[in-house]
This record gives sequence, structure tokens and C-alpha cells, in this order.
Amino acid sequence: MKHLALLPILFAAVLPFASPATAAIAATDWPAWRGPTRDGLAAPGQSPPIQWSETENVLWKVPLPGRGHSSPTVVGERIYLATADPVTKSQSVLCLDRKSGKLLWQSEVHAANAESGKHGNSSAASSTVACDGERLFINFLNAGGVHTSALDLAGKVLWQRKACDFVAHQGFASSPVLHAALVLVAADHRGGGVIAALDQKTGAPVWSESRPKLPNYTTPAIVQAGGRTQMVLAGCNLLTSLDPLTGKKLWEVAGSTEECVVTMVTDGVRVFAGGGYPKNHTVAVLADGSGTVAWQNTARVYVPSMIVQDGHLYAVMDAGVAACWKSDTGEELWKERLGGDFFASPVRVGERIYASNVSGKTFVFTATPKSFQILAQNQLGEEAYASPVICGSRIYLRVATKGAARQEFLYCIGSAGK
Repeated sequence: MKHLALLPILFAAVLPFASPATAAIAATDWPAWRGPTRDGLAAPGQSPPIQWSETENVLWKVPLPGRGHSSPTVVGERIYLATADPVTKSQSVLCLDRKSGKLLWQSEVHAANAESGKHGNSSAASSTVACDGERLFINFLNAGGVHTSALDLAGKVLWQRKACDFVAHQGFASSPVLHAALVLVAADHRGGGVIAALDQKTGAPVWSESRPKLPNYTTPAIVQAGGRTQMVLAGCNLLTSLDPLTGKKLWEVAGSTEECVVTMVTDGVRVFAGGGYPKNHTVAVLADGSGTVAWQNTARVYVPSMIVQDGHLYAVMDAGVAACWKSDTGEELWKERLGGDFFASPVRVGERIYASNVSGKTFVFTATPKSFQILAQNQLGEEAYASPVICGSRIYLRVATKGAARQEFLYCIGSAGK
């Protein structure tokens, strides 16, 4: 295990903003990548709209500066997003008012040297903000390194630490993961990456584990599986489980693809991953450390993360096909075509799944083990990479119009009075 004590910790001051010092995180908030339970499941009992358009069920719409694929983070009365300026190469965190969409502050985290990677669909702000109710955490690829920064809720940068140098391939997209008093950072790349744990309050290093010299893009998942808490991630031709408090390797097996994007999910017994380079591969592995592959298939679930509920695994494949498998055996119960290419991850509330394709169309469908039914297809903008967010019976969508000049917008979708 490599200690990070020699890496510099940097502090930056910005002007204070009118913002609460703390915010209680409600069950209906969306405090980090993949939501309140970090698995794409919205809090039960919510009833977001099924249909919307530019003129129907739009509570507000606001333009966003810069470009990014960061999904919205919603805590209390605030919404947080990462963005990058393609001209100045700066990288920032945005704070918007949840009720109106008004931009409350924009805090510059890096003034220049933003990097988006070599893939045309990547951005220099693809990481999603994580919030613990007191601080915000964000990862950026900048000046040849991956940096994790902490901000207070007024936008002041509290600390910043370079996790590692980074050899950019297609890009960087891994979001910070909060667990106990730690912020966990994964940065896989061809130069040899790391998984590191930093103290949330100070940025001080707690542990670090080296990774293979291969590109990979996944955000780790904290799961309760095999009777214990595990941090799991796929990629670099491995499925890996670590103790998130210590970095100790709990188990690791060959069985993934070289490059993965999906965040893994669990049914409590098995963990599930998908990959798409150099082969298409979806796999279920027992989480007990035995290394047993429960089942696998050749479905290409490379970028959109999957959803597990009540013993069933739901996926939207990159090529626009939705599927449902039994989580224990992998038996395919149904497979249906949606249409278009998908990079955003689907979200689920009750029996409904919301999934946005790259061209800005969001499909709403009922998904149970027995049946699939399209309920609506809703078009906003012309491009969508960020995943939908559902909280308080409202949907937050980050989309872009192309036209003469590309412009991003954040929409709040909801029914009046809800």
C-alpha cells in the first residue's frame, strides 16, 4: 500500500456566497452519483411526470455556462453541477436554487488546463458532485493529473489534492464516493492509476492502492454484499473488492473487460458489471470472495449503469435496447428496443424507469419481470449525456442544443403543486 503523504495539498480562497453552512440530506434528495442509495433507485412514493415537452410540465429551464456531463446533485434547496469552459479551460462547480433554477454562485476550482481526453463524446467536467451535507466534493482531470477538491456550501474551496498523474486516453469520468469520513477516488489510466481514500475534512491521505496500467472509467460502488461492506469496481480485466475503510483487498478475480464505465450494483449476494472493450460482456459474480462467476452473457452494457430490484437486473444497453434478467441465474425475461444510443444511466422510481438517449429523448417505461411497456417518449434539446435525476417528484435533466453555438440547459420537470 502506497501512502500519499508526499503529494501536495493546495488551498484556494474564493469570495464568500450567501449559502447555508450545512444542509440536511432528505431521502428524496440526490446527494451523489446514482442517487440516495447509489444504485439508480429514487426514493419510493414519488410521482414524477411521465410526459413533458418544451411547453408541458416544465417548471423552469435555465442556461448553464460551459460544458459538462456531470449529473445534477440535489441537496436541500440547492442543485450542484460541474462544468468546464472550453475556451479558457477552467473548471468550476455551479450552485443553483432548487425552486427557481437561479444561478446562486459559480466557484472556479481550476483556472486553466482542463482536459477532456481524446474521445469526442467526453467532457472536461464529467464527474458528478458528491455532498455530505457540509461539503461538496468533485474530481477533475487537469494539467495531466486527477485532482479531488472539497468546497463548502458557499463555494469556497477548502482543500485540493492531486490523486495521481494521469495519462489521458478517452477521458476521465469517475465521481468521488463518500463513505464514513472518507472520500474515495478512482483514477485508472495507462500510466498506472490508483484508488485512494482521503479524509473528508482535511484531504489528508488515508490509504492508496495501485492499479494496472490500463485505461478505465468506472466510479466505484459501496455495496452491502456477502455479509459485509465492500467497495467494488470493474475494469482493467478485473473485478475488484476492497474494504473501503482500509483499502485491504477483500477479493479480486479476472472476469471483466479492459475498459468499463458502469458503476457496479448488487442484489446482496452477487455483484454485477458490464463492459464494452475489447469485448461486450455482462457478468454476475458471487460477492463472498469465492470468485465464482454466477452467470455471464455478451450484452453490451458498457456506459449506462444497471439497476437491481427484487431479484431482477434491469439494463439499458448502449445501442438502445432495454433488458431484464433474473439476478440469480441470468435468465433473460424480456428484451425490447428503445432507440438511439445511450450514455446516460437510467433511474427507477416504483415500476417506472426513466432513460435518456444521446439525442435528448427520454423514454419512460414500466419494467417488471413479467412485462415491459413504453409509457412516453419525451424530447428536450438535441443532446444528453448527463443522467436524469428524480427527487421530490421532480425530474432534473441536463441537456444541450447544438445550433450555431452549443448551449447547455438544466430543466426542472414536474407537475404544478407537487
